[in-house]
Amino acid sequence: MALTPSTMLPLGTALPAFSLADLDGTTVTSQQFANTPGLLVAFLCTHCPYVKHIKREFARFAREYRARGLAVVGIASNDATTHPDDSPAGLAKDAREQGYEFPYLYDETQDVARAFKAACTPDLFLFDRSGRLVYRGQFDDSRPGNNRPVTGADLRAAADAVLAGTPVSPEQKASIGCNIKWKRGQEPPY
Repeated sequence: MALTPSTMLPLGTALPAFSLADLDGTTVTSQQFANTPGLLVAFLCTHCPYVKHIKREFARFAREYRARGLAVVGIASNDATTHPDDSPAGLAKDAREQGYEFPYLYDETQDVARAFKAACTPDLFLFDRSGRLVYRGQFDDSRPGNNRPVTGADLRAAADAVLAGTPVSPEQKASIGCNIKWKRGQEPPY
């Protein structure tokens, strides 16, 4: 496991276009979220200790905020050849176990991860109603072993602001987790 911070994509960046299959084979596109109050794109996986640490609270966050109008999608971009649990079958099992009720998309080519400059799992990107990035960073200050409760406080504050139509604080901390498992020879330059 390589401990990796998020790249902290510049605030104001436009939502990168994507078209990926969910775990049922249904195509989900970025265009589908054009009329939502906001969209959270979360790069996740099955095995990373940092994702495992927040999974239950993240599932609760997603259910709560989707009920309030926030769109949520999960994207898995790890190379399933080297990490077979991150294949669609492994992701589907994990989604069922965690109670994920949001579309969970498989980025086999890893092109979407590169478009977002995603670097780690979890890597969280929150876009406002206009499709502009207003938050990228950590779920909260909790990490495996630091004995801080998993609350999602940082992401909750940002999502609350988006749903209220108010500015999100630009003071944001990078997410930290396992590096995305890139296909051999296709590691991005960032």
